[in-house]
Parts: sequence; C-alpha cells; structure tokens
Amino acid sequence: MSPRSASVNEELRRRSQERLLQAAVELVGERGYEATTLADIADRAGAARGLVSYYFPGKRQLLQTAVHRLMHLELAKGLEREPLPEGDDAGREWLARAIDAILGLAVERPRLMRTHMAGILTAEGFIKCAEQQRLAALLRETMVRYGSPEPDADYVLLRAQLMGAVFAVLLPGAPVPVERLRAELFNRYKLEWELGVPPDTRAGDETNAGTDGETGSETGGGTGGDAPDGRKPSGADGQR
Repeated sequence: MSPRSASVNEELRRRSQERLLQAAVELVGERGYEATTLADIADRAGAARGLVSYYFPGKRQLLQTAVHRLMHLELAKGLEREPLPEGDDAGREWLARAIDAILGLAVERPRLMRTHMAGILTAEGFIKCAEQQRLAALLRETMVRYGSPEPDADYVLLRAQLMGAVFAVLLPGAPVPVERLRAELFNRYKLEWELGVPPDTRAGDETNAGTDGETGSETGGGTGGDAPDGRKPSGADGQR
C-alpha cells in the first residue's frame, strides 16, 4: 500500500480536530467544565486520548477553540440564511443577523457560554487561534457590509459589545433580559427591531430553555418579541 499523500493526512488531522472540538462543546454543555476531562472528550470523539494533548496544550485552550468554532459556525449560518439580504438596507440586515447569532448562543447554550466567558477572565486570558481568527474575519466583514468607514476598529468594538451583552445575559443572580440588550445594541447601530431574528420568531422551546440544560429564565431569556417597553426601536437616539 502506498503512503498517504500530504493532503490526505492534512484532511484526516482536520477531521480529528473537528471531532474533538465538537465533543468538547457537547460535554461541557452537558456536564460543565470541571466534570469534563480530556479523556472524556477523546472518548466522545472516538479518538486516542494522546491525540488531545497532541493538538491542544490543555483543556482551557481546547474549550476556547471549540467555543470560537461554534460561534464562527453559528455566525456564518445566520449570515448565510436564505433569503440573502439585498438592496440599500442589506448591510443593516447583516449586522442584525450577527448580533442575533451571538445573543442566541447565550440564550440557547448558557452553561457553555458562561464557562467560556469565565475562562477568558482567567490569568490565561483570551487565547488566539485559527477559529478565533475566522470569527474575527466574519465580524469584520459584517462591519464592511454595514458600511463602516473603519471596519478594523469598529469590528473590535462590536466584538467587545457582544461579549459584554453575553456576560450580562449570563450573570448569575442578576441577568439582564436578552430583549433589553438586543434593543440597546440595535438602537446603537440604528437597526429596526424587525431585522435579523427577533425573539418572537424563535422557536418557543429554544427561547425558554437552553440546549445545555439551563433554563432561559436563568439566562435572561424571554418570550416577548418587542423591545422591553413594548415598542419597537428604530434608531440609536431611541426615537420610535
């Protein structure tokens, strides 16, 4: 049998890493960070246990990469949803979709996203990786489509605002309703409430319960589709 080509080996490595990243997202969402071991992740992925350490220096790095991959995939799915935005307001729709994709993860996967946010605040801090760079590229492209004159600076600000909103949704004991945070972000960027995926268009079971076992009420999720005051925001100045 002839040896595998470099391209085949690279594809096999890519698939192995993706299985490990998906397993990490699933297990941490189900059990939490402390209750999930690298051996558990390898077993769920159907990979040799030594392979985890070969690709990732530790569990924290593996989880951050896994969550950045999840965020990148969810953002891409939201942006590519048919029908694609067209016309003069297309850029506003792109940005609304991006905001809703990230806020949706906080509502639907609270345990996972809370663990991710806590990890970023540790001494190891924010870990840059290929998945994080893909996520950043999508956010930057969103700001280009929105019409930002300085997308390199503005996408960093957007990322910071989204991280702050996710933190607020997930804050134990004092969560902020996701509708209020959405309204604030939409007002800041002068987006109409009906753009993107308003809360009332989400499936009821997704809005009220996280897919990793925590309830929407614990994360600030709600069922209402309007802005917090019952009206629909239309501009950054708060006028209706």
